[in-house]
Amino acid sequence: MERTEIRIAGTGGQGVILAGILLADAAVRDGKKVVQSQSYGPEARGGASRSEVIISNEEIDHPKVLDADVLLCMSQEACDLYAPKIKKGGLLILDSTSVTRAPLVRAVRVPITELARQATGREITANIVALGLLVGLTGVVSRESLEAAVRARAPRGTAEMNLKALAVGLEQAQQWKRSA
Repeated sequence: MERTEIRIAGTGGQGVILAGILLADAAVRDGKKVVQSQSYGPEARGGASRSEVIISNEEIDHPKVLDADVLLCMSQEACDLYAPKIKKGGLLILDSTSVTRAPLVRAVRVPITELARQATGREITANIVALGLLVGLTGVVSRESLEAAVRARAPRGTAEMNLKALAVGLEQAQQWKRSA
């Protein structure tokens, strides 16, 4: 792996910023070079939100995602905005609970929010299910480092619930790989 550009996008309140921070933390724990940035609309909840993570074995000379290798869309708005900007042959991951149309034919469609609701009873854990799915499909960071990042950074009292959500996402990735 030379450089992997990842964009996680959705709306405010979906936890895409936290997902990016957790991914960056896990990459650091794995000894990789990392840049993480974020952007969100002024409305916070409900406005556009994105987190970008660049992971590399070498120094990162350009800290912005240009053409994402991996794009995770948690909302239809995010998909409409960012899917055209994914690298040719890149991986598009969609939360099929809220994304019903995508401009690219090849995409991993998983009902992420629905899985979070079933696994933890809380839709707010969809970001962690999504993160598990992304890491399970790409192997961009180790499971151990990601679990450690979740333990260290999950809001107080939510670590076990978030680890459960992470496990669901990782399992979904394995199921998707077996069926593909």
